[in-house]
Amino acid sequence: MVADNNVDFVFSDLVAGYVVGYDPTRGALDLRTSDGRPVRAKVTRDTYAEMIRNLGEQPVSVTEPMIDLLRPGRHVFVYGLFYPERGDTTFDAKRVVLVGPGDAYRFEETDWWPRQLAELAKFYRHAQFGSKNPVDFADYRTILRLGGDKADDHVQETDTVSRLVYGMASAYMLTGDEDFLGVAERGTEYLRDNMRFVDRDENVVYWYHGIDVRDGIQSRCFASEFSDDSQSIPAYEQIYALVGPTQTYRITGDPRIASDIDGTLRLFERFFKDPVRGGYYSHIDPILLSPHHESLGPNRSRKNWNSIGDHAPAYLINLYLATGEERHARMLEETFDLIVDHFPDATSPFVQERFHGDWSPDRSHGWQQDRAVVGHNMKIAWNLTRMNSIKSKESYSVLADRIARSLPAFGADRQRGGWYDVVQRVLGVGQDRHRLVWHDRKAWWQQEQAILAYLILAGTTGDQEFLKHGREAQAFYNAFFLDHDEGGVYFNVLADGHPYLLGTERLKGSHSMSMYHAAELAFLATVYGRLLLGGGPLSLWFKPRADGFKDRVLRVAPDALPPGSARLEWVEVDGRPYADFDPVAMTVNLPDSDHDLTVRAHLAPAEG
Repeated sequence: MVADNNVDFVFSDLVAGYVVGYDPTRGALDLRTSDGRPVRAKVTRDTYAEMIRNLGEQPVSVTEPMIDLLRPGRHVFVYGLFYPERGDTTFDAKRVVLVGPGDAYRFEETDWWPRQLAELAKFYRHAQFGSKNPVDFADYRTILRLGGDKADDHVQETDTVSRLVYGMASAYMLTGDEDFLGVAERGTEYLRDNMRFVDRDENVVYWYHGIDVRDGIQSRCFASEFSDDSQSIPAYEQIYALVGPTQTYRITGDPRIASDIDGTLRLFERFFKDPVRGGYYSHIDPILLSPHHESLGPNRSRKNWNSIGDHAPAYLINLYLATGEERHARMLEETFDLIVDHFPDATSPFVQERFHGDWSPDRSHGWQQDRAVVGHNMKIAWNLTRMNSIKSKESYSVLADRIARSLPAFGADRQRGGWYDVVQRVLGVGQDRHRLVWHDRKAWWQQEQAILAYLILAGTTGDQEFLKHGREAQAFYNAFFLDHDEGGVYFNVLADGHPYLLGTERLKGSHSMSMYHAAELAFLATVYGRLLLGGGPLSLWFKPRADGFKDRVLRVAPDALPPGSARLEWVEVDGRPYADFDPVAMTVNLPDSDHDLTVRAHLAPAEG
């Protein structure tokens, strides 16, 4: 039998592109995709249009005729049916998704991302705690179903609690809603009281994998119960235990949080760090705290992206922003120097992510083998650019630029929009396309990494190609990931944007998903859009404790931004104008106080 792989059947699909022209007499809509390919769609009387909408909004009615909607240059998504006809394929448009009025993008509206973050915070607050005030984290559950109701699983994973805390703290910083801060602070207390272990003999802090709260009795899980890390202490779990407390520390300056962070940093330095070759091992055994113990099996003496690079976005950049301490800048510099030295690979457009202890590549480890996680590549480009603002090095900007320019051809869906998941790092024999490993689905967190990478690169370089990629990634995310029926965002969507709702990927809370990535995206898309891309000024909220912040100095820089790109314009303390601040350093000299202060810091793009 001779196989015939020509498409001779009807199928539905999505096309993302820019309108080239529209002929209403023939119903011919000509589009050009992101990578420049022409596509013609037929608009019929059954074709309808809709506008993207934010979480919490009602559907936006589109009543204009197609001739007014489909103006040249407009960015649209067209969903329809492909028919094989007369040796060719025709495309009948059924649904047109508009990303904004005219040539504008709705997600560039000043309050788009803050409103989205507030809606996310409301969803998770209600799902986990209902209307209780104050909230009780004994009610927290890792597993949340699609609509936010809880499963019967009684495990509370430390990292997912911490990620929820991060989201709530970020929501407070952007909105000033005291309820969100209350959740963040109570969550931080819960982590400290129930999931933290202070080893006074070793003078370190480490965090339990989680606790089971069945029948009101707590059973602590010290070693990880996740299959990839079973019976070990993985570095990434310790890293993400800090994500929420650190973001809360930026707001309150709570010295107890600072002590916990320092204790965990000592854990990294004493037991995870390779003092000879540099970097951090990915796992240590739970008894001897050694990265070389035989019980670790395939994780013995290994390093990976999570153990090296994830320090920066999870907590270390935010810790540096909060403290300004040089030791944190040095740790960041060492981390990114290692990434520049070891992660690039001349044989692949994708970085190498897993290593043996001597930094030789590990291309046979577990599920990853010789495969690339697309989002990790974009995460590296994003964080190299942030680091370049803390300490400028040509090697940082060169690698970030290389990744950002090469990855769309290999990791993005240039036909439909969005970014893929896991891809073979190298081509197979006879192949001219890097193969997707398991599926062509797109995960919410990988869209976040692409959006933030291209927004900060566009804002720091002025490159219009980066801005185009950033807008396309935002358009796909906001068109297809927001769950307008139940709230929150979907974990995964199919290649054509429809939500994938099977297994753990139908959940709104899981080992992988809490509030963190969606909140981080909303927070930093606001920062980059306003302060780097001309969107206008930004107010942030802080609540310093009476004993908070060393020398009573509050640092309000929202992210690692290029020096001179933003300035602090005015400050209010407890609702009154306050003059003791440095507009360039973006610091506030807090007054002595016997109560918590409410500080509103108003930042703006630097002139010129």
